[in-house]
Amino acid sequence: MKLLFIGDIVGEPGRRAVKELLPALVKKNSIDCVVANAENAAGGSGITPPIANEIKNYGVHIITSGDHIWKRKEVIEVLEEEQDVLRPLNYPAETPGSGSSILELPSSGVKIGVINLLGRVFMQPLECPFRAARAEITKIKKITPNIFVDMHAEATSEKIALGWYLDGLVTAIMGTHTHVQTADERILPKGTGYITDVGMTGPFDSVIGRKKEEIITRFLTQMPARFHLAESDARLCGVLIDFDEKTGKTNSIERIQKKLR
Repeated sequence: MKLLFIGDIVGEPGRRAVKELLPALVKKNSIDCVVANAENAAGGSGITPPIANEIKNYGVHIITSGDHIWKRKEVIEVLEEEQDVLRPLNYPAETPGSGSSILELPSSGVKIGVINLLGRVFMQPLECPFRAARAEITKIKKITPNIFVDMHAEATSEKIALGWYLDGLVTAIMGTHTHVQTADERILPKGTGYITDVGMTGPFDSVIGRKKEEIITRFLTQMPARFHLAESDARLCGVLIDFDEKTGKTNSIERIQKKLR
C-alpha cells in the first residue's frame, strides 16, 4: 500500500498547491491514504474549522499539527468534534483534542494509525514525546501494525534519536516544522521509514513561507517586525511511503517536490 505525507501546508498558496497537485499525484502513484501537516494553513499560522474541511475535501484523510495549533481559538471546535484533525500527543491529557487517530480505508478495510508528536528541544517543555509515543504505540498495535508518526520538532538530533528509538515499532517517522526538506530519507534497520523533515507546501519565493524582504530586514536591524505571508512559487513537498500492510514495514520511501505552474 502507499501513503503520501504532505509537509507543512502554509497559507493559501499551500492549500492551492494541494488542491491542484494532489489529484494527479494520487492517480499516478496509486496512493491509498494522504496525511498532511496543516498547522500553518490559515494565513500562515494556525488552522480553522473551514480550512480543515477545505483540506480534507481536497483528498487529505488526516491532518496533523504542531506548536502553532493554538494560534486560532476556533480550532478547539474541530479538535473536540473530529478525530481526523490532531494536536500533538504529548500535550497534557486535559488539552482539547487527540494526539492520535486510526483510519480504516473504505476501499480495503486496512487500518492505519497516525501519531502526532511535538519536540522539546528549543520548543515548549511538554511531556516526553519518546515515552508518550511508546505508550500510544502499544495501544495502536492491538488494532493495526501500520503506524505513521509526525514528529514536529526543531532539532534534527531529536528527530533522528526518535527514529532510532522507534525503529521496528512503527511504519514510518516523518519530521516536520523547519519547512526545509532534508535529503536523508531511508529505511532504518528494523523496517521503519524515516526522514528528518518533509519540507513545506507553500510559497518558495520566500524565507520558509514569509516575505523574504521582511525577514532580511529583521536580520539586518534586529528590530521587531510583523512577517507577512509570501505568495509566489507555490510547491508541494511530501514523502511517498510504500509499505506492507500486513507487517507494518516500509518497502520504500521517496521524497516528492512538485511545483505549481
